[in-house]
Amino acid sequence: MEKCMNERQISELQEKLNYCFGDHALLIQSLTHSSYANEKMKSGTTSNERLEFLGDSLLGMTVAILIYNNKPELTEGQMTKLRAELVCEKSLAVLANELGLGTYLMLGRGEENGGGRCRPSTLADAFEAVLAAIYLDGGFEPTMRFVSDRFIRQLDDSLKSNSDYKTLLQEMIQVKPGQTHLYDIIDETGPDHDKTFTVEVKLNGKPFGIGKGKSKKSAEQAAARAAIQNIAKTEF
Repeated sequence: MEKCMNERQISELQEKLNYCFGDHALLIQSLTHSSYANEKMKSGTTSNERLEFLGDSLLGMTVAILIYNNKPELTEGQMTKLRAELVCEKSLAVLANELGLGTYLMLGRGEENGGGRCRPSTLADAFEAVLAAIYLDGGFEPTMRFVSDRFIRQLDDSLKSNSDYKTLLQEMIQVKPGQTHLYDIIDETGPDHDKTFTVEVKLNGKPFGIGKGKSKKSAEQAAARAAIQNIAKTEF
C-alpha cells in the first residue's frame, strides 16, 4: 500500500463510513499514526493523537445517549457497565476491523514491520480519531448517526449475551425500599421430556410480566425481562 492515502482510497473509505468529508485532510489525519508523523516531521505532518483524544470523549457521550434513548429499562449502574463494555479497546478494534481501517493506516517503517496495522490498541485509537474527524467536519448529527450505525447492534447483542434479567430486575426494584417480587409457575404444557413452562412475576403482589421457556429458569428469565420492559413504561 502507498504511504499516503490517495483519492481512490479516500472515496472507498468514505463509502464504508457512510459519510462524505468536506475536508479530506481531517480523514487523512485521523489515520496518521504518530510513527508516520515522526518520520515526516519536516513536512509538518500531524498525527491522529489529538483527534483520538477528542474522539474518546465524543464516543463516551454518544454511546451514553444511544443507551439512554434505547434502553429505558436499565439503571444507571447497568448503563455505565454497558457503556464501558461497548467502548473498550477490544470492541473498538472489532469495529475498526469491520471498516477495514487497518488497511488505510499510515504507519512508520518500524510500526509497519512490527504489525501495527493489526494491533488492537492502534485500531481502537484510529476508530476514535475517525469519529472526531467526522464531528469536526460535519458536526454532531453525522457523528451520532455514525455511532448509532456502529453500536446499535452491539448494544442489543451485548445485552442478550450478558444479561441476567432476574438480577437486573432485582437491582431495579431495590432502588425503592420495601419492594417485593415473586415468581409463580402458572402453566405447564407438553410431555415430561419436552415441557414448556409459563411463569408470571409479581411485583408487590401485582402481575408485571409473563414468560415462557423449556425450563423453569428460562421461563423466569423471560418473565423478568417482560417485567423490566413494563417497569420502563409505568410505576410499580
